[in-house]
Amino acid sequence: MATKRDYKEEYKYHQTDAQKKRRAARNKARRDALAKGKVKKGDKKDVHHKDGNPKNNSSKNVAVVSRKKNRGAYRFA
Repeated sequence: MATKRDYKEEYKYHQTDAQKKRRAARNKARRDALAKGKVKKGDKKDVHHKDGNPKNNSSKNVAVVSRKKNRGAYRFA
């Protein structure tokens, strides 16, 4: 049976400076892909960071993939 989520703790985590910077870097990668025409609003695609580091937005590290592939179970293996 799964454990119950602690939403207060999650809320605290999302307020940390480190998490804000990671979120901003992911958003910047999406904006850059929009500007280059690689993605469109509502296209159900994600900008994937190949090395898992959202702060590394180099063109060699970023790829456009489906949501299903990017958010799949492989990340937890």
